[in-house]
Amino acid sequence: MNYKCLFLCVALTMAFSCKAQLTTVKNNDPHIRYAGRIAKTDSTAELSWSGSSITINFTGTEIWGILKDERADNTYNIIIDNKVVNVLRPDAVKKEYKFAGNLSNGKHTLELFKRSEWAMGKTWFYGFELSKDGKVLPASAKQKHKMEFFGDSISCGYADEDSTGQDRGTSPYENGYLSYATLTAKHFDAEFHNTSKSGIGIMVSWFPFTMPDMYDRLDANDPNSKWDFSKFTPDLVVINVFQNDCWLVNLPNNDQFKAKFGTTPPKSEFIVNAYSQFVKTIRSKYPKAHIFCILGSMDATRQGSPWPGYVEKAVASLNDSRIYTHFIPYKNTNGHPSVKEQQAMADDLTGFITKTIGW
Repeated sequence: MNYKCLFLCVALTMAFSCKAQLTTVKNNDPHIRYAGRIAKTDSTAELSWSGSSITINFTGTEIWGILKDERADNTYNIIIDNKVVNVLRPDAVKKEYKFAGNLSNGKHTLELFKRSEWAMGKTWFYGFELSKDGKVLPASAKQKHKMEFFGDSISCGYADEDSTGQDRGTSPYENGYLSYATLTAKHFDAEFHNTSKSGIGIMVSWFPFTMPDMYDRLDANDPNSKWDFSKFTPDLVVINVFQNDCWLVNLPNNDQFKAKFGTTPPKSEFIVNAYSQFVKTIRSKYPKAHIFCILGSMDATRQGSPWPGYVEKAVASLNDSRIYTHFIPYKNTNGHPSVKEQQAMADDLTGFITKTIGW
């Protein structure tokens, strides 16, 4: 008897048997809770925006997930029972990943949180698998509030984990989980959307499109992919955009300056009007929301900067008692906000929100 062949057959049979005993939870299972602008089909959920997340409650000692990344450039926090236990960088092939093992018996929660922004591409999620003793549980109760952030690199957490001073915004150094946006939402127990993109402005960006061009997209790369605003109605909106405008209006040789302004920088009236028009657009989508128009903590709020004044004039022109302005002080360091500076921003903003509307 060929014992090697026999052993191989037995091993394969056991592996298949163990695999067959796993509990499969498809991506469209109603027990899964998604947060963020996520395109869904019967077979996949497509994650692109920073801060998008997938959460499941379950019993069992092990849990896997099936994912495929567009170009293996995204990073995800794996969070078990509210504790970050690992960072995942999915491959550009459909593949199963073990998220956790050797868990204690009883109830657990897993959250898969997208740390990187949509510039790093999309990720397709196909479902979970639980150990043979596992069982999917109902989703947790809805969170207390809903929030949405319209922002740029600051809101994405660009380079917040680059401690070398090189201000690198590539995937390993960008952690949206530690951005002021996520920290603020967590403080208020709020489900949130982070509709943000590094380099974006209201009048001009470091690329051809602006926030008014993409604020309403489901797939941020596709102008024809529109978000259904009825699916998520925030109680509170934070707009933190103008940092890139404040640089680009002073760069007449930049291609995007030329495309937007020709040879003449925009006058203050143009700047104020551009901002007020965007806020009007957001108000039209969310008639009852509190809207906080903020700047900070990069050099748009440096002492002597005219940009807070532009925001104040724009908001005053709207005569809306539920729209507020707030300016987080300039951090006075090079580059983008670090993890520590992001926390300081969150502390500042949460304090102002509580003082202003009583949350």
